[in-house]
Amino acid sequence: MSRFKVSKFRHTEARPSRREAWISNIRAGTTPSCGNHIKSSCHLIAFNSDRPGVLGIVPLDGQGEDKRQVTHLGCHSDLVTDLDFSPFDDFLLATGSADRTVKLWRLPAPGQALPLAPGLVLGPEDVQVEVLQFHPTVDGVLVSAAGSAVKVWDVTKPQVLTAPSPMPLSISRLS
Repeated sequence: MSRFKVSKFRHTEARPSRREAWISNIRAGTTPSCGNHIKSSCHLIAFNSDRPGVLGIVPLDGQGEDKRQVTHLGCHSDLVTDLDFSPFDDFLLATGSADRTVKLWRLPAPGQALPLAPGLVLGPEDVQVEVLQFHPTVDGVLVSAAGSAVKVWDVTKPQVLTAPSPMPLSISRLS
């Protein structure tokens, strides 16, 4: 009896999907970004395009020849540094930028026109927004980091739940 367990995956190999399922003709950006360059929900993919402040939006499900049409969302006046989809709403996208703002976008279902204005603008911050992330288990809670300041936002009522403290916190041990 061998002391090592034989893997059931030893004779497997990766197979690329069929060419019809590929997403082609995408001009992704080469500009530096602090956080995510690409994010996906169950219905959409969002990514930095080759123009600053513009995201490419691609639907995941579609039929026919125009299955993977890339639409462009002009969302900021400067470089988009991070983006995140809400885990509770597949069409709610948060974007952060070097223009020091956080914007929330209600994206329409595939095939409809993208919004011209954000649903909510948070900020401006003192420096560029570097990181965004929705809370994975609580609906409507978004964290943003700009420089050394971290804020927790309730996006259902646009207010800050926590604000940066003026002095660093000291951690002491409880005995």
